Amino acid sequence: MNILVVGCSKVGARLALDLSRHGHDVFVVDRDEMALEALPENFKGLTLAGIPIDMDVLKRAGVESCDAVAAVTEEDNINIMVCQLAKQIFGVKQVVALLDEPSRDIVFSQFGISTVCPTNLSVASTVEALTEQALTQHLVFGSSTMSFFTVPVPKELVGKRVGDIETDATELLVGVLQKDNRVVLNTSSRMFLSEKDKLIYAKVID
Repeated sequence: MNILVVGCSKVGARLALDLSRHGHDVFVVDRDEMALEALPENFKGLTLAGIPIDMDVLKRAGVESCDAVAAVTEEDNINIMVCQLAKQIFGVKQVVALLDEPSRDIVFSQFGISTVCPTNLSVASTVEALTEQALTQHLVFGSSTMSFFTVPVPKELVGKRVGDIETDATELLVGVLQKDNRVVLNTSSRMFLSEKDKLIYAKVID
C-alpha cells in the first residue's frame, strides 16, 4: 500500500517505521524538518517538510495516489483537517486521525473518519491492569461506531455451554475471554463456560 503519514512525533515516527518494515511504501510529512531527521537510518520511505494542511504539500507527498492517510500530529484540529482534505478533496478512502480529546472521536466518526484516541486506550488499559476488568472499547468502521465490551459469565451459566446463552437482538456474542487471557471466538456453541471466563460482546452504537 501507498501510505501517507502526517506528523513525525514519537507516534508518527514509530508508525512510519513499522509500516515500512511491513513492506508498505510510506511518505512522511511534518512541518518541522528536525523531526523528520529523527527517523532512523533504516527507514526506507520518503519525507517532506511542509505545512500538513497545505494542499500543494499534500500533493507533493503523493496524496493523490495514496491508499491510506494517517494524521498523527500532536494537534487534533490539524489531524481532522488533513483527513477531511484527503477524503473529500483527494478521494482517499482510508483515513485515520489521532485524537487527544476523547469527546471528539464519536463526532468525527459521523464524517467517515476513523479515529484513535490514546487517552481512551491508556485509561482502559490502566483500569484493566488495576482491576482485571476490561472497559468498553470503541472502533469505527466506515460511518458506524462499534462497541466491544466484556461481562463476567453469570453464575447461572457456569458449567453450561455457549449455546445456552440468550443474547439481545442488538448485541452479538463475539467470543469468550478465558482465565488465561486466551480469546476463543464464538465458533462452537458446545464450548463449556467456567467461573472466571468473560463473555465478549459487540454492538453498533451509532
